[in-house]
Amino acid sequence: MQVVSARDITECNPTQDALKSRENSRRKQSQTLVQLARSKTFQQGNLNAVLREITETTARTLLVERVGVWLYNEERSKIECINLYDVKTKKHTFGNSLSKTDFPAYFQALEEERTITADDAVNDTRTQELSESYLSVMGITSLLDAPIWLEGRLVGVVCHEHVGKGRQWTLEEETFAGSIADFVTLAIEANERNVVQEALRQSEAQFRAIFERSSIGIGLIDMKAQIVDTNLALCEILGYSREELYGKCFTHYISTQRGDLKLYKQLISVIRTDLKTTSSDGLQPSKHHEQLVQRHRIEMERRCIHQNGSLIWTHISVSIIPGSNGEPEFFLAMIEDITERKQTELKLRASQEAAEAANRAKSEFLATMSHELRTPLNAIMGLSQLLEQEIVGSLNEKQNEYVNSIYSSGEHLLTLINDILDLSKVEAGKEELLLSPLSVSDLCNYAIWTVRDRALEKGLQLTYEIEQDADICIADERRIKQMLLNLLTNAIKFTSAGQVSLVVKNVPQGITFTVSDTGIGIDSNQFQFLFEPFKQLDSRLNRQYEGTGLGLALTRKLARLHGGDVTVTSTLGKGSQFTLFLPNLVQPEDERNEEENFTLFSSSPVISRNKTILLVEGNQNTATVLQDYLHTIGYQVKWINNENDFLKQAQNLQPDLVLFDFQLIKDVKILNLLNILKKEPGWEDLPIVIITSSEPLEEEISQLTGTVNDYLIKPFRIAQLESILMRYLS
Repeated sequence: MQVVSARDITECNPTQDALKSRENSRRKQSQTLVQLARSKTFQQGNLNAVLREITETTARTLLVERVGVWLYNEERSKIECINLYDVKTKKHTFGNSLSKTDFPAYFQALEEERTITADDAVNDTRTQELSESYLSVMGITSLLDAPIWLEGRLVGVVCHEHVGKGRQWTLEEETFAGSIADFVTLAIEANERNVVQEALRQSEAQFRAIFERSSIGIGLIDMKAQIVDTNLALCEILGYSREELYGKCFTHYISTQRGDLKLYKQLISVIRTDLKTTSSDGLQPSKHHEQLVQRHRIEMERRCIHQNGSLIWTHISVSIIPGSNGEPEFFLAMIEDITERKQTELKLRASQEAAEAANRAKSEFLATMSHELRTPLNAIMGLSQLLEQEIVGSLNEKQNEYVNSIYSSGEHLLTLINDILDLSKVEAGKEELLLSPLSVSDLCNYAIWTVRDRALEKGLQLTYEIEQDADICIADERRIKQMLLNLLTNAIKFTSAGQVSLVVKNVPQGITFTVSDTGIGIDSNQFQFLFEPFKQLDSRLNRQYEGTGLGLALTRKLARLHGGDVTVTSTLGKGSQFTLFLPNLVQPEDERNEEENFTLFSSSPVISRNKTILLVEGNQNTATVLQDYLHTIGYQVKWINNENDFLKQAQNLQPDLVLFDFQLIKDVKILNLLNILKKEPGWEDLPIVIITSSEPLEEEISQLTGTVNDYLIKPFRIAQLESILMRYLS
């Protein structure tokens, strides 16, 4: 008899099946993680490809409808889907977004929980606010969301979306979802590294391209002054190959100067000091390094030694490249070949020196010519004035005509000399203006009266008109008279019939003097030559009209010295209009009142008997003119032609006035004699007047201050001499 034992295991089989299913799921999840860890896609570093593989593999492993990766935007105001895989359609999409303000509970859960396991997503408090706008639309019933963390910061979430009947997520699935989120983190980190490395590779490639192709020589030098790297341009400048330069001392190829080494050490010291200051201030090192590169450098011009022994002029810029610790690591030398520029500079300097020498020679020549021309001219004009006044006897009509001709020719020659010297003085920048308020009416009367006879001789009508409010202008009196006379004289010279007019008007910025004529006119093509010195517009004018062509050039330069200008409008054959514009100027506060000590002098001074004049003059003709005239009007005159007997004669004669040749006073010895004389008791008030061929310069006047009282410029008129006599002997 057999006994059979039987046990009901109907309930045990489903449990074993569930355990076996869970074991298979765990094995499948482990295999998926291993597969992802070994994936070549991860090694390539393409984030989009990695996310495609992660979402597809995860969807198949967890048997969910969709898997998506969502990341925060830059403002962290929302998360955006960058990859969503749909198992049914087998397609990847992107573009959806969820705003943080619209779903605060969901975003708070992401921040606080390792995973969000919502078996009933529609009713789960963490996800129910997504129901209407997202879950119901997509048919999602269960959610398994794993936050993505990067460097301790929430950057996104991996969403596993189950569609259909609700699903209960197991602990293994939660762990797997967290691992998938970690893989996404690794993928993001790898992508960022690749981006940085690629940018670094591109930056290095660009730097190398610039380094190699630069036309400026570039050298990288270590802190021991040894050459680490060079570009082709530097090799060409020095004449060596890169291999020959490597490891050599950089200073061996530069013609150094005393103090260069000190400059390099000082540069390093300053940078280290600034680095400590920056570190204590808490600035970012990278920003500080950038500032060091921009601000700390040495600029210098040095000659480099070529391989063939020749010297090459270069411009060298040396800056510091710090290492990762902020300490100076390399010198970066930028070297530009400036040999051609330097040679040009040397040529220009030589040309400038030659021009300056020529200008000095011109000035010396003009000064010499001024003296040589004015001295005989003084005799010509002085003697002709004495003859004209019939001091030495009466003249017949023909003799008077000759004397007048001699004097007028001397006047013309003097005008030419003055124009040349004035132009030279203005161009040299040595002309100084004595600005003062002037009566426009007086200026116009003077100018019209001066040229009136010339206009009458040619039968021209000469007029002037002044606007009612144009009564005062501020200018240098001598120079504005000179400008007006130049314009009026020119107008009369080139007008054979008709009229010449002067019109003065007030304009918003100043005052204008317009000289109009009905003369020959000027072709507009010739305007560019009109104000150039020594030029007349047509060579035929040189024969028909006298002059050097200096008047207009000097007038414009004087006008511009005032801050104004001279402009012209003209029609050939019909006449011209020259307009002198002077701006509104403020009179200097220390300007002297021109009306103080003003005296009207008659044409003949009051004769002061028993007055003695000591004349020290090296030129016999000048001395003759002065002696004869002074004797005639009643003065005692003693003439000496050198300085040797000056002090002795002065002590013997006890003169009331000394007339002294400026050429002699330029001698330091004579200047000392005058100083000695002025310091003698009883002689400090002795008036001393110098006779000069040109107006003394400011530095010359400063030397004579306290020694000389006044000066006369050759050739001087008798009226000018009389004014001096009246001032000091009346």
